[in-house]
Amino acid sequence: MAASMAARAAGRGLRAALGGRRGRAELPAPPPPGAPGPRRALGGPGTAALLRERLRQRQVSGVPPAVSGVPPPGDSDGSRGSLRLLALRLGGLLAATGGVTVLYIFGSNSVDEHGNKVPDEFDSDPVGIRHLRRTIKYFKDYRQMIIEPTSPRLLPDPLQEPYYQPPYTLVMELTGVLLHPEWSLVTGWRFKKRPGIDHLLQQLAPLYEIVIFTSETGMTAFPLIDSIDPHGFVSYRLFRDATRYMDGHHVKDISCLNRDPARVVVVDWRRDSFRLQPYNGLALPRWDGASDDRALYDLAAFLKTVALSGVEDVRTVLENYSLEDDPLAAFLRRRTRLQEEEQQRRAELAQGHKPAGAFLGSLTGRLWPRSKQQ
Repeated sequence: MAASMAARAAGRGLRAALGGRRGRAELPAPPPPGAPGPRRALGGPGTAALLRERLRQRQVSGVPPAVSGVPPPGDSDGSRGSLRLLALRLGGLLAATGGVTVLYIFGSNSVDEHGNKVPDEFDSDPVGIRHLRRTIKYFKDYRQMIIEPTSPRLLPDPLQEPYYQPPYTLVMELTGVLLHPEWSLVTGWRFKKRPGIDHLLQQLAPLYEIVIFTSETGMTAFPLIDSIDPHGFVSYRLFRDATRYMDGHHVKDISCLNRDPARVVVVDWRRDSFRLQPYNGLALPRWDGASDDRALYDLAAFLKTVALSGVEDVRTVLENYSLEDDPLAAFLRRRTRLQEEEQQRRAELAQGHKPAGAFLGSLTGRLWPRSKQQ
């Protein structure tokens, strides 16, 4: 029995030895250096396990798997969408905060000098509604203030005796008529004084109530008027807030001056400035800054002739010059023709050909047609 057991053990050892050699013989030989390794067969159990592991990792990281060959969106697209949403939320928050602030500031009751609230017609409304209605009213009033003149009576009542009130009113623009703005790198903005300003003011002050009515702001125009009128010939000063804003133009409404329109003359270089009363205006060419300009001397002569002629309605005179590109040049031509006729009349009287009563028309009738004065 011992012998049989020994024989069986020897047989098992021999089979183990043979089986080990067979296993070593069945292993493939290692590839040579640099040769590609063996490829894993597709569809095998290892491939399925690898795909399942990658899918699990994507699900854990939150990245959606590719669908139909389209790669999942990158991190940059997601970040841009988040920033866009954040910007929209922030803009909405700022707009809401700004709207509430505007309603609170402009929709609250006005206060008096002691800090007490002044009651108004909106106090009986609910809180939000009253603030909204006050805000709307505030902006309507502000728009009206820009469009309409500051007052329906821009000038005080005419002076009564024993004070002297000139019979006519002269309304003049500042820039383009009396001053010319100039700019340079060295001095910046400067205003050039037109030749003849002093002569014009001195000659017309006894006959006209002189009013500077400009479309400039008061902050700009006030010191300029002081510089051209040191003697105080200008009676009143009106600025942009006294104009009527129409179609992009600052219009000077003569009906708001508190003066008789029949005795008001407006001098400007823009016809739109007196578009509401076109026959009250005298449109001069805009001064370009030339030092040899003589327009103010001619203007003084024209307006002095009108005043000394005792014209009842200046509109009948100015109508004759309303279509002229340069009304002062037209006036000078008529005055020259009148002087020539006067010299001819005197020569004929000296020769005794015609009596003195044969002279045609008066001074005023020959400077502007008589039919226009009727």
